[in-house]
Amino acid sequence: MSVGKWSPDDASRRIVSGTGVSPSDGIKRQRLRLLSRTAFFALFVLAPVLDVFRYDLTLGHAILFGHDWKLGLAPFESGVLDGGEASLRVLLRGFLPILLGAGLFLWLAWRYGRLYCGWLCPHFSVVEAINGLMRRASGKPSVWEPRPLPPRYPDGRPLSADRRYWWPTILVILAMSLLWSVSLLTYLLPPAEIWGNLARTELTRNQAIFISVATLAFTVEFTLARHLFCRYGCAVGIFQSLAWMANRRALVVKFDSAKAVECGSCFAACDHACPMRLRPRGLKRHMFTCTQCTQCLSACEAAQGSRGRMPLLTWVQGDEAAQIASFAAPRATAIHSAEAKPTESSV
Repeated sequence: MSVGKWSPDDASRRIVSGTGVSPSDGIKRQRLRLLSRTAFFALFVLAPVLDVFRYDLTLGHAILFGHDWKLGLAPFESGVLDGGEASLRVLLRGFLPILLGAGLFLWLAWRYGRLYCGWLCPHFSVVEAINGLMRRASGKPSVWEPRPLPPRYPDGRPLSADRRYWWPTILVILAMSLLWSVSLLTYLLPPAEIWGNLARTELTRNQAIFISVATLAFTVEFTLARHLFCRYGCAVGIFQSLAWMANRRALVVKFDSAKAVECGSCFAACDHACPMRLRPRGLKRHMFTCTQCTQCLSACEAAQGSRGRMPLLTWVQGDEAAQIASFAAPRATAIHSAEAKPTESSV
């Protein structure tokens, strides 16, 4: 079935034969991601304001859920506490919570990959938002993209570029850069003071310098290097990727290479949908920075579902995930062959 003969209303009701998968499944999954990312972004901004968590430089200690989080070393400084007890307090109140939190975080990454990046990270939320706006403005999700993407959504609906979208793109970049700068500063200084000084345009010299420099840095990063930062500059993301790569049975996107010929009727919708500019049908080692955002899954469901077919990309883990490496050569060959034979609906 060609794209021109397909009706969005028909596809929204069509269940792919024998699978229970429909294009609406991808829509539901992306709505769930939007909800989780929005909630976490709000938490990122409001956590210091509500004293959920911050480290106050003026007080010299952290605040957790409205309570002071101290190491309890005041008695040691006054000579009441001996060195052994002081060391134990540092271990139990400082290092142990951090180690337990980091251990749990890396265990989740070992099993499920960079779920934090794709489903929670406030920076990646901005990355995806700017990607979408830039594509509407120029046809490309990044200024470094070599050529415009196909002017259509995965389900076949047209997507034309409009230069007027550059204005909201620039506005969002500047607004997010300023919001990030101010929010980061509120994790270190009293939020009421920072937001109050900003509203009254009475920032201190040091506060103004920090916000100005940070806003400029974020503006450059969000405009030119947001993908590079996520791939190579974010320690949180890199450690998640390393943990994930160490587990052959971890959650991964699987490509059904046995039906790779069906990719010939698509326009590589999964590749174009990836916010990190990866190729989801490639080998796991080539997907080192995959954020598990499932944009490729949703794109494949929409593209193949519009033709009454099963999606070729799925989430798998365990034994099925461990077997993917053994099919590396056929998988790569099948993808190459499918992409070398475009059909009417792919042009």
